[in-house]
Amino acid sequence: MFPGADEYGVEVDVDADEVDRLLSVGPDDVEKPTSVSFSRNVFLPLTTACRYTCTYCTYYDVPGQATLMSLDEVRDVVRMGADAGCTEALFTFGDEPDDRYTEIHRQLDEWGYDDILDYLAAACEVALDEGLLPHSNPGDLTREQMADLAPLNASMGVMLETTADVDAHAGNRRKTPGQRLNTIRAAGEVGMPFTTGILVGIGESWRDRAESLLAIRDLHERYGHVQEVIVQNVVPNERSDFERPSIETMRRVVAMARAALPEEVSVQVPPNLSEAASLVDCGVDDLGGVSPVTDDYVNPDYAWPALQELVDIADEAGVSLHERLPVYERFLPSDLRYDADSGRVADDRRADGDWVRDRIADRIRAGDIHGQRFRDVARGDSPLTVPEN
Repeated sequence: MFPGADEYGVEVDVDADEVDRLLSVGPDDVEKPTSVSFSRNVFLPLTTACRYTCTYCTYYDVPGQATLMSLDEVRDVVRMGADAGCTEALFTFGDEPDDRYTEIHRQLDEWGYDDILDYLAAACEVALDEGLLPHSNPGDLTREQMADLAPLNASMGVMLETTADVDAHAGNRRKTPGQRLNTIRAAGEVGMPFTTGILVGIGESWRDRAESLLAIRDLHERYGHVQEVIVQNVVPNERSDFERPSIETMRRVVAMARAALPEEVSVQVPPNLSEAASLVDCGVDDLGGVSPVTDDYVNPDYAWPALQELVDIADEAGVSLHERLPVYERFLPSDLRYDADSGRVADDRRADGDWVRDRIADRIRAGDIHGQRFRDVARGDSPLTVPEN
């Protein structure tokens, strides 16, 4: 049982023989994909407050210094993104601010919101009104909190990071693998297309990496909701002395991920943090959300590649490149998939309807220029979709 799992009643089946199998996997044991995808987004750091103080993280600000975007600021950024042809509004913040962040709570109360999640819902409404599809990463959530946000999000996510108990998560307010696994389970229970991933180089072992990937697989096989798994290397920054993992390490971990996960689950690496072109042949088929207009506020020292650089990555790897929506095609209603008969259609394991809620599906079907842009991307008509040479 992983640390904290008992507290949340999370049971994950990780077979020891499967762990041993993954530990023997290398790049030569997996197939190179035929294409890679990406999502064009804007990054909105809704608040920099966070209850945790992970030693590798430069995103959070301490009480008294943390910021909170106003809805006018959110509207300005999403309008800029829509004008630039983006489809995704990536809302990110640290886990729900605790009582130390008195100014953040005072401001939320002054604006008429119960808490940061209530405010996130309002921000998602702004994004939808202005022509972007929300993808929220609000940290750990209960099933009830996930269900409240689901109608306003095309997809959501949280990084598992690791199932190990590592010093990088040390401190009085340390997060546990059980909390993250509970959030991934909650997403499955409410039928939310979901992004998760592992962080490489924060003190975990090779066995920890294998077990983390298999834990994700187990939850996906239970609910069918994981659309992509990020394999993200830690990077040096002002708060961290962790060394960036070698390219050899990353190639092996990516291959392990591809071997561990079902075919329909994409393996993603962030192109601003990794040598992406050197990892594609190990099973990478997605480059994540990339913004032509905003910074990567989680890793501010590492700028997004220009969109043309994504074309260059695909060319160097010898694969095609296509733009996607923040929710993967197989989760869309059949009338919004490019070819309803292609690929694996997501299992309808939710008793109450489609994976994509009405508010999101209606936004994609809308007759305005934003709806047309969403449908163009879903059909493969994006100007940044490049066929294999």
